[in-house]
Amino acid sequence: MPMNVSIVEDNEQLRGTLARVLNRAEGFKCVSQYGDAETALVGLPKDRPDVVLMDINLPGMNGVECVRRLKPQAPQMQIVMLTVYEDTENIFNALAAGAAGYLLKRTKSAELIEALKEVQRGGSPMTTHIARKVTQSFQRVGPSSQPTENLSEREQEVLDCLSQGFLYKEIAEKLGISYETVHTYIRRIYEKLQVRTRTEAVAKFLRR
Repeated sequence: MPMNVSIVEDNEQLRGTLARVLNRAEGFKCVSQYGDAETALVGLPKDRPDVVLMDINLPGMNGVECVRRLKPQAPQMQIVMLTVYEDTENIFNALAAGAAGYLLKRTKSAELIEALKEVQRGGSPMTTHIARKVTQSFQRVGPSSQPTENLSEREQEVLDCLSQGFLYKEIAEKLGISYETVHTYIRRIYEKLQVRTRTEAVAKFLRR
């Protein structure tokens, strides 16, 4: 079954380019496109895409508010922000609203496709630059009441890679383990830290 993806982007040319990239990629299909958040809120619950690529700067309602309203209607739908904004406030607002990932529009097509695959596997893709901003922000926060001492040495290594913005495939290559093993470690990390997202896990790791 192909991964069904919808696009919410007001730039018609970029919207068309993204749709072509998706339709040409093996295992992907662009099922719908929207130029504004208001129309997307009506259409996306009916389209039922696996993943939505969401811009932030939309006419009328912005993309972050769209995510905030969409998630209660379709909690299973994964949303990845694809935007030019890389300031910390926009990043955290989007993640807090329920976005599963945050990528910049200058992300290369191959990296975008890989990021979408990571979302489907339960990951939270962010470019290395974005992950670094998240990391720096968490490092300014005080100590956590839930440290990570109960993680094994290997789990600590995997979590350290996550905090640096590595994709699952990159973690596997760096640590010399299989992709499946990385996924198993991350599932254990989430369970031990009692978190559900990469961002929450990294936050606890950096506050240790």
